[in-house]
This record gives sequence, C-alpha cells and structure tokens, in this order.
Amino acid sequence: MAGLFDKQADLYLDGRPTYPARWYSMLADQTLHHSLAWDVGTGNGQAALGVVLWSKPQAAVDFLIKRMPYVAEHYEQVIGTDVSEAQLKRSLTHPRVRYFHTPLSMSDDEIISLIGGENSVDLVTVAQAVHWFDLPKFYSLVARLLRKPGGVLAVWCYNGDGAVVSPAFDSAFKRFHDSTLPFWHPDAQLVFEGYKRLPFPFESVGLGSEGKPLELDIPKEMSFDGFLKMISSWSAVVTAKEQGVDLLSQSVVQELETAWGGSKLVRSVIAKAFMLAGKVKL
Repeated sequence: MAGLFDKQADLYLDGRPTYPARWYSMLADQTLHHSLAWDVGTGNGQAALGVVLWSKPQAAVDFLIKRMPYVAEHYEQVIGTDVSEAQLKRSLTHPRVRYFHTPLSMSDDEIISLIGGENSVDLVTVAQAVHWFDLPKFYSLVARLLRKPGGVLAVWCYNGDGAVVSPAFDSAFKRFHDSTLPFWHPDAQLVFEGYKRLPFPFESVGLGSEGKPLELDIPKEMSFDGFLKMISSWSAVVTAKEQGVDLLSQSVVQELETAWGGSKLVRSVIAKAFMLAGKVKL
C-alpha cells in the first residue's frame, strides 16, 4: 500500500476535510502527559496540524496555522511519519512538528528509536489510515511506545459515501459512489462499515471501543469545486483511471454539479466519522 496515495498527493492537500478542534481537546483530556504525540500515516500532516489548507500563498498558510487547532496545540512535540515520500514532501510545517519517512523496510526497533523510545509517547493518532496497516504488527509497536499508564491510541475514519448535502445531491452522489465500488482496495470495506469490524485490542477510554466506534460528524462549508477535489483524491477514482475508466467523466461531473446547484455555490456538508480510542491493557 506504500505507493497507493503518491499519485494524488496534491489532491490530498487540497481536498481533505478539517478535523474538528474538539477532537484534539477531548483526546488531550485523556492523556496524563502532553510531551509527545505521534501521528502515523500522517500524509501531508493534516491530522498532525489538524488543518487542510487550500493551495494558499505561504503567508496565508502561516496565518491559518497560527489560528487553527491541531495536535501540536496540546503537545510539546508531534512526530508525523508516513511510508509515502510524495505525501511528506507536501507536509505542512510547524515548529512543534517533525516529519520522518518510515519505509516498510524499517524494523520496529528502528521506528521506536526514531520516535523516542519505549514508554515515551502520550498520544498516537491515525487518521483515515489504520485500515491499511498490518494491524498485529502496528498494535504491538504502539503498545511498546505508549506511556503506561496514561498513553492513548486514537484511530478514526470518515466515510465519504455518507456525506450529507441535500436530498437531490445525496441521491446523485450515491449513484456516483456505487460506480466506484469495484475499484476500492478490499481493506477499504472497513471504512464503509464505519470501523465496526476493526480489531482494536485496547482498553476503552470512553471514545469508542472494539465493535462500537464513536460516531462523529465533520461539518464543513464547501463549494462544489472543493467537493470535487475531495472525491477526485479517492484511491478508487485514481485506480479506475489507471485502468482506463474515468469515473468522473464530464457527464458525471455535470450531473453532480447540477444537483449541487452550481460550481461556486457554497453548501454545508456533513461527513460521517467514526473513532476508537484506548489505552494499553495492563
């Protein structure tokens, strides 16, 4: 899966939703210490900083980073890692955040040394990525790295096909989403199911547990152009295009745009999200 998202790295930066500020606050409330957080599968750092910046000049990026919530607001240091160098090259900079490339060839001991040693991490976050991981291997690594007691692992996803806009648009969007189903990797089924079947062998901290993820909303004001960027970044859309199938053909885009109400119309979009958070069982 290492190169699955390299080709749409720019679209990821422009087209992914902002995770709400209260998520970071409620997770920070669960950890006893606030020295070090590790964001795994960080991509371009959206969860590490908690923001999505829409292709703005650097001055505007700096302005927004100073005013928007992120993990680094609650922790003295945040380390973001990813197997994709293409994603990391587009990472959003912040003085408290450091990024590292962690290829699949790295051993667990090398990663532990890189992050800060066993029993050193207060919060581990995985946004929209844990379903791609070798879960037994990853969970073993997390158990070694988290502080005991007091360290927390939080994983979450949002289900793109569950976005709520309007009755007319939602119907047209469902037809589009159904056309993408043959092109998703099998592991994406865990996302469609809202992480209800995701193994999660950690002690609940009241923010979702194995088989019972916490249901959350991600509200966002978006134009149709912004929404189109989001669905264009889906791995299924990119995979289909590589196989000669254009899921976002001109006619499909026109149908969606008409149902939306025009390319520049800004609408309230609510994406459905699911979280599980827990601590190492002692």
